Amino acid sequence: MTWEIALVLLLLLAAFVSFVWEKIPPDVTALALFVIIVLSGLLTESRAFSVLANPAPLTVGAMFVLSAALVKCGAIDRLAALLGRAAGFHYFTLVLVIMLGAGAISAFVNNTPVVVVFTPVILSLAKRTNQPASRFLMPLSFAAVLGGCCTLLGTSTNLVVSGIVRDRGLEPLGMFELAWIGLPLAAVGALYVALLGKWLLPVRESRSAHLADDERRDYLAEVFVQDGSPAIGRTAGAIGLTPGNGITVLELVRDEVEHVAGASTLPLEAGDRLVLSCRPKGVAHARSVVGIDLGAEKELGLAQIAAHEGVLVEAIVSANSGLVGRTPREVNFRERYRSVLLAVHRPGLQLRESGPDTPLKFGDILLLMGTEQAIEALRGHPDLLLIDRPPLPARSQTRNLAIVLATIAGVVLLPSLGLLQIEVAALVGCVVVFLTGCLKPKDGYQAIEWNLLFLIYGMLALGLAMEETGTSAFLVDRTLGLVQQFVPPEHKALVMLAAFYLIASLLTEVLSNNAVAALLTPLALSVGPSLGVDSRPFVIAVCIAASASFATPIGYQTNTYVYGVGGYRFADFVKFGTPLNVICFVIALYVIPAVWPF
Repeated sequence: MTWEIALVLLLLLAAFVSFVWEKIPPDVTALALFVIIVLSGLLTESRAFSVLANPAPLTVGAMFVLSAALVKCGAIDRLAALLGRAAGFHYFTLVLVIMLGAGAISAFVNNTPVVVVFTPVILSLAKRTNQPASRFLMPLSFAAVLGGCCTLLGTSTNLVVSGIVRDRGLEPLGMFELAWIGLPLAAVGALYVALLGKWLLPVRESRSAHLADDERRDYLAEVFVQDGSPAIGRTAGAIGLTPGNGITVLELVRDEVEHVAGASTLPLEAGDRLVLSCRPKGVAHARSVVGIDLGAEKELGLAQIAAHEGVLVEAIVSANSGLVGRTPREVNFRERYRSVLLAVHRPGLQLRESGPDTPLKFGDILLLMGTEQAIEALRGHPDLLLIDRPPLPARSQTRNLAIVLATIAGVVLLPSLGLLQIEVAALVGCVVVFLTGCLKPKDGYQAIEWNLLFLIYGMLALGLAMEETGTSAFLVDRTLGLVQQFVPPEHKALVMLAAFYLIASLLTEVLSNNAVAALLTPLALSVGPSLGVDSRPFVIAVCIAASASFATPIGYQTNTYVYGVGGYRFADFVKFGTPLNVICFVIALYVIPAVWPF
């Protein structure tokens, strides 16, 4: 083992720890790896910066723009409105309709906006059919993931793998090449969800904003006892902070001393801080109690909106929101959105993490209060998705809709016919939607997840370093050595295929799927020559396994999104998603060697 290989392995380990630890954003980790690779001499500057010529990230960015244009012209809204008419269907049929609709769209556009737009519709359907939303939202996410496995454009992972393959001088993935494996996975996956979802999916509290309902999630909030407050000398229960009003007093902090036992029965003093677990109506009640301030408003020096003057609503932080990674204080939340942020819900959020200095994340659910006019103004805001009701179908934009659909059809067909490279077709599509006014350039650029592009570039550099330092060959040789000891020669290729799929699948459950694809594709390309077989089957296995993530809510962005909205627990994904992972693994081991022979 050379020092270069040792250093690359150390960087791999450091990257894995950083991704799992989540204290450093993944894109920053990837950029740090890029810098270390250059400064250490693992790659020359010219070789390291050659990854910027890889067309995959550029194509990914272009597809974000085209997806935004599709949402803007109302195409997905119209499909979602059609889905809303399926309320009278049996659960089996309804789930199949959801998976067919979401999966078909996700095969050609970014799947996150598909799930975001469909979510309020699913919540409304759940209420109209008197079923918990938790039985529909996980299938929605799974449908988007499975649909993305069917085409080259279905997910950014496919584009990353294809770009690496092309950089190595091999034939890139075809537009519909993955359909040979993607369609069987989508069909069997839809049947699994539709047949067993009613029994295996949990009954959880709806993560919708049906604020009149009593069954809701708890929010964490803090209130302070003001000087001269009528509450001084009285207990929390005496001033109405009781379970009957949707409030549970978790602790009382006085002079930096925490009182948990008896927190609701201690006489209150000026300056006391109460940590409350509240239903939405409980937050509204706490704000209406004379003599106490909501913590966030007290710290920000804001006057409260009287509870009877405001409207309570829930909103989800969108993927490209300007709030992601920033605190409510930094963005001057109340002035910017003309509403008060009462509380934040995030699975696993600790008591003191919910406040004006807590950086927000994609998928966080915010409990807001504002005037009716302010809440209506928030509808359609790119930073937040209000989920109190399904969105109305977009105003008639027949011209724009036709142009966007024709553009996306061209982006699909031209590369399929060999007339243009996919990256060129995607850029042409962006120019068309910009020049025709279907999408403003500013909106298009805002739709791009730039952090994802930097993550891809950084991981491409690490993958290139693995190849050029011999780390890929080192790892493949050691793995083959183990296989040769226990596996007959005629089964070596199939066992290695299974190993690559399982490794990619396991890593994807805890890491970014794009990072997994960028790391394992160079290894997949190396294992073929080492075995004396074609590398294509191993590349396809990595491509599918790096997307087919169902067993955890953190393995795929759409899973993370429905995790909070659906009120799921981590174990719910393990219980319902793991069998689907196994099903996909078995199908892949059968289909891949049959379609892409060794």
